[in-house]
Amino acid sequence: MSTPKQPPPENLSFLDQTLRPLTWGEYIGQQHIKQNLHILLKAASERKHPPEHLLFYGPPGLGKTTLAHLIAKETGVQMKTTSGPAIEKVGDLASILTNLSSGDILFIDEIHRLNKTIEEVLYPAMESGVLDIIIGKGPSARTIQLELPAFTLIAATTRIALLSSPLRSRFSGGTFRLDFYSEEDIAKIIARSSSLLGVDTEQSAIEEISKRSRFTPRTANYLLKRCRDFAQVNKTALSLDSVRKALSLLEIDELGLTATDRKILDIIVGIFHGGPVGLNTIATALQEDEATIEEVNEPYLMQIGLLERTRQGRVATNKAYEHLGYDLPSERQEKLL
Repeated sequence: MSTPKQPPPENLSFLDQTLRPLTWGEYIGQQHIKQNLHILLKAASERKHPPEHLLFYGPPGLGKTTLAHLIAKETGVQMKTTSGPAIEKVGDLASILTNLSSGDILFIDEIHRLNKTIEEVLYPAMESGVLDIIIGKGPSARTIQLELPAFTLIAATTRIALLSSPLRSRFSGGTFRLDFYSEEDIAKIIARSSSLLGVDTEQSAIEEISKRSRFTPRTANYLLKRCRDFAQVNKTALSLDSVRKALSLLEIDELGLTATDRKILDIIVGIFHGGPVGLNTIATALQEDEATIEEVNEPYLMQIGLLERTRQGRVATNKAYEHLGYDLPSERQEKLL
């Protein structure tokens, strides 16, 4: 059985935007968040008041920005979008806030990268709807307080621990953590994306991509687009066989591991006999940045049970030995008996 084919959309210049859900019904997964948001938005609408400030956090690619867009569409207001690194000076934030209209949504992505001085200015804006601006320097300096229209701040971050406690506490509407998706939900997302792209995709191919998508919609859509390209260039259907060939070229194995993921495990198992081994040693052997390994590769390896972090260092699990095709050391075999 294959996904029903639809005519491709007129403008595919920005594919990620094209694949983004436009309604709550199209947004698959994260049911607990959707239920809470439904209550919050409905209650705010009945009170004829903008929704309270919201914070979404979690790994990249899980749908934080999409939720912000859906909230804006649900409430029927304008959404101004910016990011933490883009707001370099207090004047940048003041310009954004004073240009908001009543009821508007301000979406700040990667808010953990916001300058601490700018955070201090944001506190009264979120809490009291005022903007304190200091004019002049020294003894002649004076503070002007500007009234701001009622607005909703929606923020997203991948590193919530880097947010200061005062800033986190001001998200009175709620702080929501986005979870990784199930394979079933990822398969539904891939089927929808295939339909939007006008690609006739076999169900077995959808399931294969889903298994290798690291439980993340953004990764699933990326793999789907690359498989589509492979099938198009080779004049073949998007079948299970073509998907496996395409993913093999990308060096994505059946567990969704990249070449770098496998090299990390291979270093721990093949060179350091399963560990423990320090992150610095792994990074040196791999010639890769420590932060990249710690933030990009390790979370997924730990999530699927191939890697453990201990006080002594990183340790490969028995499942990692099995996946790489190594024989278990005798001491590990004895523990299993």
